[in-house]
Amino acid sequence: MIDAAVVGSGHNALVSAAYLTDAGWSVRVLERDTVVGGAASTVERFPGHKVDRGSSAHIMIRQTGIIEELRLADHGLRYLDCDPWAFAPPPPGTDEPGIVFSVDLDATCASIEAACGRKDADAYRAFVALWGPRSARVMKSFGSPPTGRALLSSFWGMDASDGAAALSREFLASGDSLLNQWFDSERLKAALAWFGAQSGPPMSEPGTAPMVAFNALMHTTPPGRAVGGSGALSVALRTKIEADGGTVSLGDAVVSVTRVGDGWSVRTASGEEVRARTVIAGCHILTTLDLLDAGGFDTATTESWRRQIDVGPGIGMVVRASTSSLPQYPGAPSVEASTRGLQLLVHDRAQLRRAHGAASAGDLPPAPVVLAMSFSAVDPSIAKPGEHQVSLWSQWHPYRLADGRSWRGGSPEVAELEGDRIIAEVDKYAPGFADSILQRHTQSPWDLEQELGLIGGNVMHVEMSLHQMMMWRPMPALADMTVPGAPSFFLTGASMHPGGGVSGSSGRSAARLAIAERAGSPLKRVASRLSAALPGRR
Repeated sequence: MIDAAVVGSGHNALVSAAYLTDAGWSVRVLERDTVVGGAASTVERFPGHKVDRGSSAHIMIRQTGIIEELRLADHGLRYLDCDPWAFAPPPPGTDEPGIVFSVDLDATCASIEAACGRKDADAYRAFVALWGPRSARVMKSFGSPPTGRALLSSFWGMDASDGAAALSREFLASGDSLLNQWFDSERLKAALAWFGAQSGPPMSEPGTAPMVAFNALMHTTPPGRAVGGSGALSVALRTKIEADGGTVSLGDAVVSVTRVGDGWSVRTASGEEVRARTVIAGCHILTTLDLLDAGGFDTATTESWRRQIDVGPGIGMVVRASTSSLPQYPGAPSVEASTRGLQLLVHDRAQLRRAHGAASAGDLPPAPVVLAMSFSAVDPSIAKPGEHQVSLWSQWHPYRLADGRSWRGGSPEVAELEGDRIIAEVDKYAPGFADSILQRHTQSPWDLEQELGLIGGNVMHVEMSLHQMMMWRPMPALADMTVPGAPSFFLTGASMHPGGGVSGSSGRSAARLAIAERAGSPLKRVASRLSAALPGRR
């Protein structure tokens, strides 16, 4: 019997396994896919191109300390700064300057002043000064399970000179409300709202203010590009795990997880049985519940949990392209200034609202809202010599289409038609971009589900709305990263706190919980007693 079986090889699952092997545990990672890393993986879609399958920019994990704690640089991981970290082009057909968001706050404010005026530039400087420390507290809260004690510790001592009610109101406000409070320029508000909306919810929802304000941290540590692609993180984690004696098995899906005596029996599609004292599940929470059901867990309990978990209508889709050149944006001071980071292709928040409203009704957006990323400008190694690589993330696109069409089939396929519209939208902001495309690969919400196990095409697993964040993610009974009635079974991945994005935080938290339980931590003894006492096995 091994110490731990880790189900799934998403980056959070790998982080858990790496912390456990670092602590001397015998660990085996079991993955259905033939590529390690889940959504943090990179493959050769086009000859000579290393193309990400899911995530591209790594923002949060560089601020967690995980890379340093696991010494991943020793296992080949290297990051390049995306600086400038974002560019918001002017409205198509105008001669206004674009907004360049640099790590250098002075340079950013100068760009905002040129595009939006002195008042908004000064307001942005004050905004970063206030929300930078607040966002750092939010990041601190991501570092442990969302218990009341941990959250209180993360936010204790925060400046509340205007009163606790005023402070809590700001955190619970919508992103749009926060932006209206601080700025006048709709262009600036649209760019910041689009940055915040990368978490999934529209910025009209309560509790999205911190998502908008997270940009303040980009002036200390910008988004990073792992050399060789997003999957370089997962490869380094796998190398670390194997160097410490763990194993990573690919291409054999786990089909059931059963409690047997004081341990677990994990069975795979090939018929192999792996016996382990502890299980850490890093797949989608609904997939995890299916595995428990197959192993004899109480299905009435899991069905009740499923009904409380909101996956949502789907978030978006992606077009990956090899190109002959980088996008050329009018209003950019240089190609380098506009293409090294996130390209925020919006100029009015109405674009975001229309897209989200359409998706909520099962319709395609009236006009796609696009985030362009051309990371070959930062790391030429991902593209064929003489070519570039561009990823176009478009939000929001529903998983189920109300008009009866399907993402699968049709002539031509809906996905390819929508891919045409996404490219045409970019061409409005960067004329000539469509003509630069050499090859392309489209990932519809259905494709994301099929390839990466992202149920409903939701790259965040479940909605990142207020009622499914912190101590409510994905629902209260599972938020402490354990499963009532399943001793020594821990949860990680985007379904858990702090949610989607590349942070590794839930992976580290799950590993720490498992290690604490083995060590007999008083806190975990209480959690284990509660787990054993609640419904579970039939």
